[in-house]
Parts: sequence; C-alpha cells; structure tokens
Amino acid sequence: MPGSPQWPHHESVVISSGARTGLPVIIAVHSSVLGPAGGGCRIWRYPRWQDGLEDALRLSAAMTAKFAAAGLACGGGKTVVALPEAYDLTPDRKHDLLSDIGDAVEALDGRYATAPDVGTSAEDMVVIGERTGHVFCKPAEHGGSGGSSPATADGTLAALRAVGARLGGGTADGTDGTGGTGPLRGLRLAVVGLGNVGSRLADLLSEAGAELLLSDIDPGKRKIADRLGAAWTEPHEALTAEVDIVVPAALGGVLTEQIVPQLRCRAVVGPANNQLALPQVADSLQARGIVWVPDYIASAGGVIHAVTLELDKRTEDEARQRVRGIEHTVAGLLQDADSRGVTVAAVTEELVRARLATGDRG
Repeated sequence: MPGSPQWPHHESVVISSGARTGLPVIIAVHSSVLGPAGGGCRIWRYPRWQDGLEDALRLSAAMTAKFAAAGLACGGGKTVVALPEAYDLTPDRKHDLLSDIGDAVEALDGRYATAPDVGTSAEDMVVIGERTGHVFCKPAEHGGSGGSSPATADGTLAALRAVGARLGGGTADGTDGTGGTGPLRGLRLAVVGLGNVGSRLADLLSEAGAELLLSDIDPGKRKIADRLGAAWTEPHEALTAEVDIVVPAALGGVLTEQIVPQLRCRAVVGPANNQLALPQVADSLQARGIVWVPDYIASAGGVIHAVTLELDKRTEDEARQRVRGIEHTVAGLLQDADSRGVTVAAVTEELVRARLATGDRG
C-alpha cells in the first residue's frame, strides 16, 4: 500500500455489489483494537474498481492512526465506492447507491460506522441512516453532529498554529490570531485545494493574519482568493511556490520523491489524506529541512468533534476544546522529534503503535 503508515494488516475487507446499482461497495476494516471501526464514505471516480480498493486500504489504515493518536475509542475503517469514470450519478442513482451503502454497513453488525467524506455529505448520511444506525455526522436536526468539514478545518488551523510558532511567525502566546500576535501572522501559506475544508481553512488563515496563495483545479474557486485579497495560481505551481508552509487540502499522493527537491517551503501541514506517495518521502522531507506533520494528525479535528459529541455525549464546547488541543499535540511531537533527531512521522508512528499494542487510548 504505497503511502500508508505500516500498521498491522486489515481485519477484514468486504466488497459487495449494490442490490440497486450493481456498483461495488468496498468497506475496509483495519482495526478494532481500540473500539469499533469508523471512517468516512468516499464516492469517487476511478479508472478501475481495484484503484478504489487500494484507496480504501490506505485510508482505513490512516483512520486507525488518526483515532489512536487522538486517544479516541475507535478503530480505523473506510467505505469507498469506485464509480466508473463515465458513470452518470443522477440524484435517483445516488439515492439508490446510498441505500446500497447503508445495507453494506448494516451487514457488519456494528463493527463499523460510516460518516461523510469526499463525494458525500451530512445529508447523505440521513439516507444511509435509513438502512443502518451505524452512521456519524448526520445534520444536527437529525440527531447528529453535522458535517465534519468545519471541525477538520479548525483542527488543521490548530496544527498550523503549532508549526507557525516553530517557524517564528508572530508569537505563540495562545491568542486567537486576530490581534496581531498569533503564530501565523506574517507567514506565507499556499493552500492547495478549496473544497469544504480548504475554503473554510483559507478564511481562518486570513483572519489569523497569514499571507495566502490559493489554488484549486476549479477556476471558479478563484472568487475565494478575490474575496480574501489572496494571490491565485495553479495547483502544481502552488505546491512548489516559495512560501513558509504548503497546505495540501485536496486529494492525496501529492508528496512524491520527485516533487520534494522542487519544494521551496519550510513546512507542509494540511488536511488532505495520504499526502505521502511513499512512507520514505517523510525522510526525504526531513533531509531538506522541511517539517511535515502527518495528515492523520492535522486532519483529526472532524473525527474528534464527532466522537466527542456522538459517542462520548459531551458538549459542543468540550468538543471544540478537544479539537483545539491538536495544537498542543503537534507542539509536543515537534519538540520530541527535534530532541531525538527524527521525523515527526516517526515519533507519531511510535505513539500509535504503542497504543495499538496495549489497547491504551492515551
């Protein structure tokens, strides 16, 4: 599995043909050591359904790491539906597909619960929830915690604050970044991808006083740059732009051995999953003096928020506080990595392995 952290093997992989659509619904359960598995439902176009399977394996392993590093009582899983590239997903077909997904989740009898991801929304979870109770992040009016994008962006901001303090932007005094002393003020950041998470993150970074370079494959997203007074460029140019921090916020695999020598940043921190094309790219980044915070740490805000509200039954304020705690987590990882002369990825993987080995959530 290129780019995946090298955790233990998957517990189960179930591929079922949807009764209504005939499309392959892939559910990968990576681990239940810390609790029942959870992970998003991704509907995406792939050249082959096997590519969707590979994505499910990578993403579910990353979810195990995300939950373990965050100290949550969940294991890692993922749902992926591999749409043929020419498939016309009409509203009626999508409703049928979501029902097929609900049946597949229900068949696992509580070993796995799903939530929104690329290609699905909080509203889609309502449809899935008609077939199974094992679903997260339905809209609040339907008893859920809502979409995960806002909390994911908030958690990424927390990770970026810790790295900004490390790079010397502003001052790390715990302010919210709007009063001129936050750790991101004056730093230049390139946000690559302006979907639900990336666009909210761009707003938060602008409020925090960062200088922004924005990009997306959709030229219509340029209006976000115009609204924020940010610079605009193409995604491949944003990735190698001369900035302090590159923020991958679209799909994964962007950090390759070929692209590392072209990077002109001091750090890479973002919410996109599976950013490394190969695990050893983390070492290549360190050799160039580029800080990389594992994506399963930077993007954990969404799952932390959902689990705190829906599983732990805590308040919204408590959920937000836990999400903000990512800043402290990243600061500790950076300090530990510095003192030992290793990558942040190595320190984080040790933490995750230890928690999986003992069943300890931290």
